[in-house]
Amino acid sequence: MASFYLAVLLIALTPCRLEAVEDIVRFDCYPDDGATQQLCEARGCAWEETQNPKAPKCFYWAPYGYRMDGNIRDTALGSSVTLRRLNTPARYVNSADVDPVTLDVEMHTAKRLRIKFYDGDNQRFEVRDKMPHIPAATGKAPSQEYIVSFRQSGPTSAFALRVTRTATRAALWDTSVGGLTFSDQFLQISTKLPSSYVYGFGEHERDNYRHNMDWRTWGMFTRDEAPGPPSNGVNKNLYGMHPFYLCVEDDGKAHGVLLLNSNAMEVALQPTPAMTFRTIGGVLDFYMFLGDGPEDVVRQYTEFVGRPFMPPYWGLGFQLCKWGYGSLDVVKDVVKEMQDFNIPHDVQYGDIDYMERQMDFTIDPVNYQGLPEFVDQIRRDGMRYVIILDPAITTNETEPYPPYTNGTELDVWIKNGDDTSQPLIGKVWPYYPGVTVDPDAEWDYKVENYNAYSVFPDYFHADIDRWWGNFIKDFYNTLKFDGLWIDMNEPTNFVHGSVNGCSNNKWDNPPYLPKILGPNIYSKTLCMNSEHGGTKHYNTHSLYGWSQAEPTQKALREVTGKRGIVFGRSTFPSAGHFEGHWLGDNTAKWDHLHKSIIGMLDFGLFGMPYVGADICGFFFDSQPDLCQRWMELGAYYPFSRNHNWVLGAPQHPTHWDGAIADAARDSLQTRYTFLPYLYTLFYQAHTQGSTVVRSLMHEFIEDKHTWSIDRQFLWGPALLISPVLDQGAMDVTAYFPKARWYDYYSVNSERQGREVADAGQGRSLSLPCDMDCIPVHIRGGHVIPTQGHANTTVYSRRKPLGLIVALDEAGEASGSLFWDDGEDIDTVGSNSYRMITFSVTATTLDITVERDGYTPDPELHYETIQVFGSPAMPTDVTVNGQNAMDNIVKKTADKVWHLEGLSLSMAEDHKITWTLPDNNASGAEVSRARPVALLLAAMAVVLANVNGHVFT
Repeated sequence: MASFYLAVLLIALTPCRLEAVEDIVRFDCYPDDGATQQLCEARGCAWEETQNPKAPKCFYWAPYGYRMDGNIRDTALGSSVTLRRLNTPARYVNSADVDPVTLDVEMHTAKRLRIKFYDGDNQRFEVRDKMPHIPAATGKAPSQEYIVSFRQSGPTSAFALRVTRTATRAALWDTSVGGLTFSDQFLQISTKLPSSYVYGFGEHERDNYRHNMDWRTWGMFTRDEAPGPPSNGVNKNLYGMHPFYLCVEDDGKAHGVLLLNSNAMEVALQPTPAMTFRTIGGVLDFYMFLGDGPEDVVRQYTEFVGRPFMPPYWGLGFQLCKWGYGSLDVVKDVVKEMQDFNIPHDVQYGDIDYMERQMDFTIDPVNYQGLPEFVDQIRRDGMRYVIILDPAITTNETEPYPPYTNGTELDVWIKNGDDTSQPLIGKVWPYYPGVTVDPDAEWDYKVENYNAYSVFPDYFHADIDRWWGNFIKDFYNTLKFDGLWIDMNEPTNFVHGSVNGCSNNKWDNPPYLPKILGPNIYSKTLCMNSEHGGTKHYNTHSLYGWSQAEPTQKALREVTGKRGIVFGRSTFPSAGHFEGHWLGDNTAKWDHLHKSIIGMLDFGLFGMPYVGADICGFFFDSQPDLCQRWMELGAYYPFSRNHNWVLGAPQHPTHWDGAIADAARDSLQTRYTFLPYLYTLFYQAHTQGSTVVRSLMHEFIEDKHTWSIDRQFLWGPALLISPVLDQGAMDVTAYFPKARWYDYYSVNSERQGREVADAGQGRSLSLPCDMDCIPVHIRGGHVIPTQGHANTTVYSRRKPLGLIVALDEAGEASGSLFWDDGEDIDTVGSNSYRMITFSVTATTLDITVERDGYTPDPELHYETIQVFGSPAMPTDVTVNGQNAMDNIVKKTADKVWHLEGLSLSMAEDHKITWTLPDNNASGAEVSRARPVALLLAAMAVVLANVNGHVFT
């Protein structure tokens, strides 16, 4: 690394090059297409060939960017400095560099700081102005866990900013590599990183959760684009925009960084390790969060952008959808099949085919006649119904269409940038009235001949609640939906820009186009010079879906009086405060099982725990073996929904003559058994900002092997899921970090509670797994609340409760249960809930009601307590002082025993104690004895191999 630091020093101090420059210290000075030596050197940069085709040939060498002007000034929140541009060539002639630039460093908390580069003289767009719910700092933190330093070696040298963790001296940010640029439509900053363990940025499809730092560039700009491999050399930018990353430092500490900017951007990763941010508007507004580990970082991040919303209990049940059922009769048949096969099914959907010609707030009068009555019936049966709504509104109706006429009266449409007196006109789903659609026609022919002209609501408009909110409320009087699915809100446009294209202006033809799918910035969306939210669409494009989420959630809660669910396709930081997310239009192919796990982990970092992929795949026809494995995996998505497209064959669990129905039923029944635990995890996410689905490294950061695992995941701290992800595989290699782990199988109950052999020190094991299994393991040291399953949560919530007590090495365990009515809007804020804690110490289980603000009707009772990891069968058991040996049932050898036939009120405290044989008197004695036994076993292995002889 000595040569690296030498090179950096040379870059900072002198334009002279003494030797060839290593690839890892090169920072790209010509990310545009078509770099040549002449163009490179015209920017004041160096050109040198390289053997690595990914490394830049054009890179910064002489000082480039800005210098400090004057002294560092103290402010109420930290410090401020003026930056003046160095005398170097402007990067883009038609995008003049800003001079001066102000840099503010704000020390918000001991672990959070803000680094903001902005133009103090001119008003530039800032995302912060659109997010009033984000807390503002009130003063400088009295102490900090970081040091911010400014460095400059001379008046003609580029300045550098460095952020160091106080305790470890790790440099979290170091911009001494140069290249800071701040122009009207091109802003760039580069920084070295403390490690190459980088996660986050989105939304993209990736092969691994941990980023590959081998010269990868990721564009971020919301786009109606299905997950898939790179296109024309560009890593696809998908529906959401999340310029947030997590970096795990070499010692296991972690930090996160958010660039609060909504303009089209890219981040370039390189093996230095380092990264470069490039955006084409706004300001460089960074927030850094220092954590003790990844979970701590996410808690801080969600505290800042907004804690995740609390889903209703029924929203954790299994959900079923298809675009193109074709008629209400088909929907009725599917629902009945699910009931006949006894498969849990909480939520049925209406995709766009329930509408008349795919128009919002309508019902197809022919194919879906009787839909309101059907919805009323399934709701009486304990199910729920969710409908889709798209933003685009047709303008071509021959009869008055109130959403359009009223929206025009209120003037809520996005405006044409070339004539702001008129709305921008595009095309999306609604068909012209009176046309006969040829389903076999080519896409472009359909768009031209069938799809009506459409306008696009401005969800920042002051009257949006009067329009969007009121139509949601009015439609509820016709159809009693329980949730809203907002789609196509990138926003999508079936023509590029508008029906008339886009004019030649600087917004639609910026001097630099980040690595996003094109060929134009307005491809598949609106012209960037259109206006809404008081600014150009160029600035607010990636905020569109986010801006729709809050008024949608507000209207749903007002009309139903309940929490409901809102989930959307296009998201932005803080969207999890209002909505959930599904991972878009995936494909029925095997590698999308693995990639769905990566997507869930990403959105966990982004503060959106209510997430899942379309089970069995959206595009193309799923196959029984693929769908079966996917149903088993999807049973552990927080948002668990099977969904596919209009041209796809049916793939609901009862299809294929019920060939996969048994496996789907078993997996979903296991899910429903664990719903009390999952619901409690969502309460913790909502109140503390923790993740629900999480990477193994969140719990085992001391084990560096976990930092790259993404084919397994955890529910909270206690449940490990290791799915089979490959076609034809009948086993799976699972990694078990250092802990006690216990089997939990829904198919073979005799294995429940068996301790995983040889897993105590952290190792990979091959687990046999036929088509009817998904390996699920419980971590020692945790108490997991369970409940009897049923076909909907309305009925499962009335079933008896149970506890799984999984003991750790010391014979201890703990857990909790959050319980409310499952759907009231703010049970946490009104204290209308019951909080119960469970603690096992020294062969005693204490069940304690910490808060009793809610009483279920009927009252619930604990019926079963399962103890995993007991060194022996107890010789005596008491429940609240009463002998309970008659309730004990022995299971799987001598380490598992159950108490069954109990009736312990959930509203009361309870104490369960047990006595072990004298040689296993307590968990503490077990803990002390176990290392000795392990040592003796290890000695036996060594002796057995000395000179090939066996010793006994």
